[in-house]
Amino acid sequence: MHRGRRTPPLPQFALLFLFVLLSSITTNAIPPNNTNISSCAQFSCGGQGPDIHYPFWIAQNSTTNTNTSSYCGYPSLQLVCRDQTAALRLPSGDYTVTDINYSSRIISLADPSVLQGPTTCPRAHQNVSIWPNSSLHFTSNDTNLVFYMNCSFVLPIPLLIGCLGRGAGLSFIFWKGSEIPVDHELVSKCEEVVVVPVLQAALEENVGVLSDAFGRVLQRGFELGWETEGGDECRSCERIGGSCGYSETGAGDRAFVCHHMDGSQEEEYRAGGEVRKSDGKSKTRRNIAIGVGMGVGVMLVASLVCLSWHKLRQRKQRSASSILLGRTASSEPCFKNDPELGKTGYQTTIFTYEELEEATNGFSASKELGDGGFGTVYKGKLRDGRVVAVKRLYEHNYKRVEQFMNEVEILSRLHHQNLVSLYGCTSRHSRELLLVYEYVPNGTVADHLHGPRAQEGALTWPIRLNIAIETADALGYLHAVEPQIIHRDVKTNNILLDNSFHVKVADFGLSRLFPLDATHVSTAPQGTPGYVDPEYHQCYQLTDKSDVYSFGVVLAELISSKPAVDTNRTRHEINLANMTTSKVQNCQLDQLVDPSLGYQTDWEMKTMITLVAELAFRCLQLEREMRPSIKEVLEVLREIESGQYKTKKVLETDVPVKEDASLLKNTLPYSPDSVTARWESRSTTPNTSG
Repeated sequence: MHRGRRTPPLPQFALLFLFVLLSSITTNAIPPNNTNISSCAQFSCGGQGPDIHYPFWIAQNSTTNTNTSSYCGYPSLQLVCRDQTAALRLPSGDYTVTDINYSSRIISLADPSVLQGPTTCPRAHQNVSIWPNSSLHFTSNDTNLVFYMNCSFVLPIPLLIGCLGRGAGLSFIFWKGSEIPVDHELVSKCEEVVVVPVLQAALEENVGVLSDAFGRVLQRGFELGWETEGGDECRSCERIGGSCGYSETGAGDRAFVCHHMDGSQEEEYRAGGEVRKSDGKSKTRRNIAIGVGMGVGVMLVASLVCLSWHKLRQRKQRSASSILLGRTASSEPCFKNDPELGKTGYQTTIFTYEELEEATNGFSASKELGDGGFGTVYKGKLRDGRVVAVKRLYEHNYKRVEQFMNEVEILSRLHHQNLVSLYGCTSRHSRELLLVYEYVPNGTVADHLHGPRAQEGALTWPIRLNIAIETADALGYLHAVEPQIIHRDVKTNNILLDNSFHVKVADFGLSRLFPLDATHVSTAPQGTPGYVDPEYHQCYQLTDKSDVYSFGVVLAELISSKPAVDTNRTRHEINLANMTTSKVQNCQLDQLVDPSLGYQTDWEMKTMITLVAELAFRCLQLEREMRPSIKEVLEVLREIESGQYKTKKVLETDVPVKEDASLLKNTLPYSPDSVTARWESRSTTPNTSG
């Protein structure tokens, strides 16, 4: 049967006509891009490096080898050519450019002396510094290696690099979070201390053999991000398609120049306090304004034509910002079930990447709430008005998919007033892995105890005791559900507070669900230095008592306002768990407790704090069988709060003397404190297996 040609529907035909008309208007209104503007042209140093163009600029004229008096680019993004290789000029020297990602605004760099030197034992010669007040910044993918070069003493717990020693001198290497406490007198006995940024991913791949493989880590280099420079002038210039540049004026001042797409320039500079513009001001803005104005008019007509055609359909369709994901054959799960745990139903909400990008203003740095062990958290506002926290998992975290699935798997099945709520996530096939939580506005317990908000003094003793109770209640809930859940990263940085100082326990990326009837799970130790159960660290056996140990450290922080690990304390007190048990055993609680709590002046307060210290002491026992369950911990805390506590002092505890002594002399060490063990950072430490 012969079929005639279909006539396009009216809205489609109208849109096609208007698109052609609009294209014609804008083509005449906006000049073509002139790629021959010498100062804004793409350039190369002659080698096989990355493409180089705006906002980077070359420091010397390639033909005359003289310094340029004007350039097109950001001031701090000056490149130089060395042996047919581009290098970024920083205060600490020139660094070879290995890659530039213009979409994410990240430049990858490496020390040329490391790239050209021996791979087995390269020498880091200088600390890396960036220009003050520039838009350059280190990224979340970076961490630090610290080299102590040619020291005349043996460090207490050395990671020795024999190839870098000279004569009788010894050289050592540490990474961020694993530094040992070295006082200034000892440091003066080293030839130099060099701090070098490296990629976290490269460090994780070689951390077990770092003393032999640090060269590979250094050769991978590090990253710097950049932001727009030049303030409102440059942003306005780029908004109309121009490129920002600068030229030297006769008075030695620097004038801002906007290089327009048609090849013209608009110059602006300050002289005598007055902003002046050059006579050669471009007509580009006027042309663009005319074109945009006409285009807007055309689009309004197009909108009116299409409105009636779409009205009936739109009335029946609700625009949704997300899709409810149920466990159906047609729905796409954002994660898979852990096969060792058995099947379990779940339901969560899938957000699009674009929606969350919009909610966070393009993941703006101004929206950052903080960095976790596996990602950066941003404050956002959804289209429905909800204020949320969006976790963006680090791109170079090789376990990010596992942690993403783990957190969704766990939080989607939990409902407790003291656990943070998961609103949803992106699909695991999305452009990026993003998790969306309820926004908890009052920071973390760590912030208020010994962080940026400590000076506010908002955490009175009743509030601290309530924080302990609500946290224990949340952990008790996790330990009571089936299958049981071990948080595995209990710390004050993961205890969020709302405006009424009620607790929301967060960050379940490391949590584990226990198979039914299992007494423990054998797994490589993960967690945060200072909080990790020593028995778990030594024996690779994770149990619910591992969370109890970590909670004991939290109790110690609540009564002392001290961080879990502090390398500025004396060697035996770097680890707060060690310090707490020592002070309790030696009747020196007054040297541990925060003086602002009234421990010395209020007998009732002293009794309550002493009993909490006793409870922390029990939680911090090295052998897990000697620790109470979290259920018992919660009962004791509630008794202390209600006044139904025993009036005995903690020093009259029933623990036998021989057991007290063994607590400090036991063969098991205390929780790793970023000094004695392999931990990459003060944040949660990814390890080799989960």
